[in-house]
Amino acid sequence: MSRLYVVGTPIGNLGDLSPRAVKTLNECDFIAAEDTRVTLKLLNHFGIKKPMVSYYEHNLRERGQMIVGRILAGESCCVVTDAGMPCISDPGEDLVKLCAEAGIATVVVPGPSAAISALAVSGLATSRFAFEGFLSVKRASRFSHLEAVRDDTRTLIFYEAPHKLLSTLQDMLSVLGDRRVTLARELTKIHEEIRRTTLLQAVEYYTVNNPKGEFVLVLEGAQPKTEEVPELPEAVGMVRALTDGGMSLSDAAREVARQTGYKKGVLYKEALQEALKET
Repeated sequence: MSRLYVVGTPIGNLGDLSPRAVKTLNECDFIAAEDTRVTLKLLNHFGIKKPMVSYYEHNLRERGQMIVGRILAGESCCVVTDAGMPCISDPGEDLVKLCAEAGIATVVVPGPSAAISALAVSGLATSRFAFEGFLSVKRASRFSHLEAVRDDTRTLIFYEAPHKLLSTLQDMLSVLGDRRVTLARELTKIHEEIRRTTLLQAVEYYTVNNPKGEFVLVLEGAQPKTEEVPELPEAVGMVRALTDGGMSLSDAAREVARQTGYKKGVLYKEALQEALKET
């Protein structure tokens, strides 16, 4: 029967491709691949010879309709991404929607997922989490995204490229405040690295160490808000503690204001006056 198969592929180690995935790729009529050159290497490794069509972000509307048409005409198609599960931060999401609208049966062949793999080894809470994907390259959109999840108590998962990692960590520290983070780099590959640290320490580390490879950031969720509000001197002490840890006074005042309900300007002024008294 003609249908769409959503097939997970390895995120680095080719040994992670399941026997079922190999069988499905062998038996389908054609493969829709994000990058046919990348998928060809995988197919060659397993001796699979199948016709492919490129299907990626900039041609998904045109190719999507073409793929749906071929399936409706009686062919079966496997959709794959360069690494991991299709449809997760991937244009395969749109193809599944098109197939659903056309009444085409869709079958999933599970495979590796960088997000879930990183979460599993993060050492952070796994019972409740939110996958946030890539942050926007536009600064305003990036800050808006971070503000939207600032009070989320679930563990947060982000993807990031090496050339944007440091600026992303700096923005996270500025908006979310210092909290625990696990950086999973090059998962399942030769240079796999799991770094469990804090946002502040991560900024310090990658300021002097050039990031290499693809990263998954697993970030501790916000602490649940309590009804008990600290006295102003205690709140000012919280600001001073953050500045002693390397955070700017403005960012520290903003973070404590978020936690306590005091106005940022009041906290900033009081903390600044205390600092001046000590000089």
